[in-house]
Amino acid sequence: MSNYRHLLTKTVEKLSESNSYQGLFHQYKDGEPLPSGKTLHHIIDLARSILFPGYFGNSTIHSQTIQYHIGVNIEELFALLTEQIQAGLCFGERNIEQKKDSISCKDKAVQLAVQFIDKLPEIRHTLSTDVEAAYYGDPAATCFGEIICCYPIIRAISNYRIAHELYQLNIPLIPRIITEMAHSETGIDIHPGAKIGDHFTIDHGTGVVIGATCIIGNNVKLYQGVTLGAKSFPLDEKGNPIKGIPRHPILEDNVIVYSNATILGRITIGKGAIIGGNIWVTENVPPFQRIVQSTGRKTEF
Repeated sequence: MSNYRHLLTKTVEKLSESNSYQGLFHQYKDGEPLPSGKTLHHIIDLARSILFPGYFGNSTIHSQTIQYHIGVNIEELFALLTEQIQAGLCFGERNIEQKKDSISCKDKAVQLAVQFIDKLPEIRHTLSTDVEAAYYGDPAATCFGEIICCYPIIRAISNYRIAHELYQLNIPLIPRIITEMAHSETGIDIHPGAKIGDHFTIDHGTGVVIGATCIIGNNVKLYQGVTLGAKSFPLDEKGNPIKGIPRHPILEDNVIVYSNATILGRITIGKGAIIGGNIWVTENVPPFQRIVQSTGRKTEF
């Protein structure tokens, strides 16, 4: 038994050496917690119950009580989001080694939370167009309620649209956590930096990847397994990847991309084009053309 204790003690010592955890250790400072995954899950639940009342959260809401319920949820959302944004700001400032004023950090978190909540009506309106796109794009769908309750695209796109607004407010870490929650829940991976227009839908959804600098227009439909990714990226003089450059595709309005298609690089898929399944596309596609696996040729339709 003493031999086992000796081995356990040696393992603890090795794991506690600073060179062992270099870059892997977040050292706690009083008043500077990391954003909480558990709390962010609750924030998403609250946001969904506000955006889709009756479908998420309390299912007994009716027209006479909706204002009360939304008011209660907004108050809780504001308090929790302020706390989490503050934690995200502390993380971001420490990460880029800026000198931080904890009081102004809290004030900034309050302002950002208010700005985000002000965007909720606009987010709901855009999500309503996504629900329409999913319904009219799937003959198996019976009603909007089925789309909201059952379809993974609604969970993924609601997380994305929430995260994108937070991303636009330059809030560190939290937007990415929120989209990765949807990734785990649905298998749909959308970076919060991507720009996606209205009436967007993904049929089935599993395995879809949408990169950080993608620009997607209105009335775009993707199927499962689609990748909107980057080709090999340029390196700086030290051999590190250059950050922040446009490297993902642009999909113009009314584009359809079928299952397991891979579109790579900063190319443009023109308005109304159709990309067939199981093919790679690395060059621009003109508007209203079809790319299919059998020939790989561009054809008008």
